[in-house]
Amino acid sequence: MVSGIVNTLIQWYIKKRVKQMEVFINNPEDIQNAVLSALLYKAKDTEYGKKCKFKSITSYKDFKEQVPLVHYEDFEPYITRARKGEKNVIWPGQIKWFAKSSGTTNAKSKFIPITEDSLQECHYKAGKDLFSMYAYHNPKTKIFECKNLRLGGTRENYSGFDSKYGDLSAVLIDNLPFWAEWKSTPTKEVSLLKEWEIKLPAIIEQVIKQDVGSFTGVPSWMMVLLRKVLEATQKKYIDEIWPNVECFFHGGISFSPYVEQYASIVSKPINYYEIYNASEGYFAMQDTNDCKDMLLMLDYGIFYEFIPMDEFYSDYPSIISLEDVQLNTNYALVITTNGGLWRYIIGDTVKFVSKHPYRIRVTGRTKFYINAFGEELMVENAEKALKQAEKETHAIISEYTAGPIFMKGKEKGSHEWIIEFTQQPTSLEKFTEILDRELQLLNSDYEAKRYNDMTLTMPKVHIARSNLFYDWMKQRGKLGGQNKIPRLANDREYLDSLLKLDDK
Repeated sequence: MVSGIVNTLIQWYIKKRVKQMEVFINNPEDIQNAVLSALLYKAKDTEYGKKCKFKSITSYKDFKEQVPLVHYEDFEPYITRARKGEKNVIWPGQIKWFAKSSGTTNAKSKFIPITEDSLQECHYKAGKDLFSMYAYHNPKTKIFECKNLRLGGTRENYSGFDSKYGDLSAVLIDNLPFWAEWKSTPTKEVSLLKEWEIKLPAIIEQVIKQDVGSFTGVPSWMMVLLRKVLEATQKKYIDEIWPNVECFFHGGISFSPYVEQYASIVSKPINYYEIYNASEGYFAMQDTNDCKDMLLMLDYGIFYEFIPMDEFYSDYPSIISLEDVQLNTNYALVITTNGGLWRYIIGDTVKFVSKHPYRIRVTGRTKFYINAFGEELMVENAEKALKQAEKETHAIISEYTAGPIFMKGKEKGSHEWIIEFTQQPTSLEKFTEILDRELQLLNSDYEAKRYNDMTLTMPKVHIARSNLFYDWMKQRGKLGGQNKIPRLANDREYLDSLLKLDDK
């Protein structure tokens, strides 16, 4: 009886939402302009709204002229005041939640405001959309009859203020409606435990007793959990424990380095649905089974702008709205949101693969690249090249990172790759040659620097010991949650810290 009612409600919501999505797919620019107008109107009487004269803005041209582009450091003073309890600083009322987003190569943390509007109209709306789109394309799905295994971070109270902070996943879990909590595992209490190495066994104890149909989380940390589950149950495949598992909804980092790892622990085909979310908002999702490109979601209270990456570091870069983007061009993403962020440079890079509808791929980070010699190597290049090297040498990569080897005296520069393998390549020399070859095919700037070893010599691949990256994250107090390993670094400090730990 209950199951029948639930399925009826789900089908009703799916039909309703599909029609709404058709509206923004068919009228993208109009919807985005409406979003911008609504954001400006709602925040017009905030301190930031008064400073930037939101009331006088009547066009996108006005918006660009009156509201400055900001990085987190530029906007931090306003966020700090909101964290201390001040009302109406960047969004109407008091903001009671902040998502703590840890830096990767340094200890500095960002605190991203999470308003009630962004919770309900962005993050939770996206969660419902994700499951709805999956069910729409998989009408025989049984995920609603099973539990969703979610992997969350931690949250804490601010001392002396009526506000809280934590990993985005913790913020979302702590505010979930009862019906979503009912279908999730582990419990909220276990999900929000602070210490990762205490939380992990507690999660395992609960989830192995549940009928799990889907997973939701960051691929790296979910893999750690699933391998521990296999160890605890002495099973080879995850579907021996949960026969009804059928989908992994993943985001936070690229799934490409983990494809082979997941294939090795599941004995049957399952679906993998990619999502693009961050502490700052939920931006895009895979909405079909067969295509990994993600539909840009245009009605979540987020207004999008884009900076071409070849102009990103210039003094006066071009900044464009959605209607002016070009296909297959790398853009830095700029967002204005119902979380109180205004023309905020998030640090991600994307490119459009379709404009009807607008579909994107995440290509990397504005800070995670190697350009020590003018080679402009992006994460997207790296992962495609590594995938081919894996394939041709029968290797399976667990984690990786890379950075420059700087010129010394008459020595030429190079790139050093630190790679942790689940299965080592049949030949490291061949793996390195394939990696270099593919990078040259994918990146003309890299190819030019490699020509006749003129600037760059053959890359150096260092095989890391088992659990090196895990130990590095543990050393920095960054286990679990949304913490990520930087894939490409433009300096030596990070690589040297890994190599030093590898020698211990």
